[in-house]
Amino acid sequence: MEPFIGTWLSIGSPIIAELAAASGFDWLLFDLEHGSHSDAVLMSNLQAIKGSSTMAIVRVGAPHPDLILRALDWGSGGIMVPHVESAAEAQGCLQAMHYPPRGRRGISRSARVYEYGLRPMPAPEDLLPPVLFAQIETLEGVKHVDEIAAVEGVDVLFVGPADLAFDISVRRNGHPAVYEECLAAVTAAARAAGKQAGILVRSTKDIPALRDQGFTHFAVESDIGIIRNRYKELLGKTRAMCA
Repeated sequence: MEPFIGTWLSIGSPIIAELAAASGFDWLLFDLEHGSHSDAVLMSNLQAIKGSSTMAIVRVGAPHPDLILRALDWGSGGIMVPHVESAAEAQGCLQAMHYPPRGRRGISRSARVYEYGLRPMPAPEDLLPPVLFAQIETLEGVKHVDEIAAVEGVDVLFVGPADLAFDISVRRNGHPAVYEECLAAVTAAARAAGKQAGILVRSTKDIPALRDQGFTHFAVESDIGIIRNRYKELLGKTRAMCA
């Protein structure tokens, strides 16, 4: 499968979102868990990428149905849920994401996703299902990753590397081999279930090895990281030239 390349947006600026979409990313992650996005900011960010081919994925802070509902009603193409650790939790997320009879999502024909009522809501059989990125971020999640992958409606098993590495460090004394074993377990589960595996990467140098392991969905860096690193690089070069 061709790689599906995105980036992480945490600042909350619709200008950055618009620029990222115009640059050609396949998808953008709007982070409501750790980022500066709020409900009020999210709407303007989704509006900023309207008309582009870039898919919006919103990471909610927790799988609360009201958060998921608003993100989808406002035009998100999918939801990322952190710390999914069981098939039951994945099923709960899907209940919030889908209309009856698959789930319990409430209906509003005047939501932004239906152009505020200007575009008729499709018939149930024609509805495009939202994408679910289930984040595997703990050893407990890895333990149950095969069951999570088997849930119909889970599209991507997405590794949160910082959380997973931290969980390993406090439970397994940070043994480096354990982290690699966890990545292998995630990609194996995705492959066996016919699903995709994704991960956040801080350096593009890591991508070839991750592709070889079976990862297809990459979030490359974040807006904060890109700006921070460029500032540090720019300042360092300028100080050196002025010395």
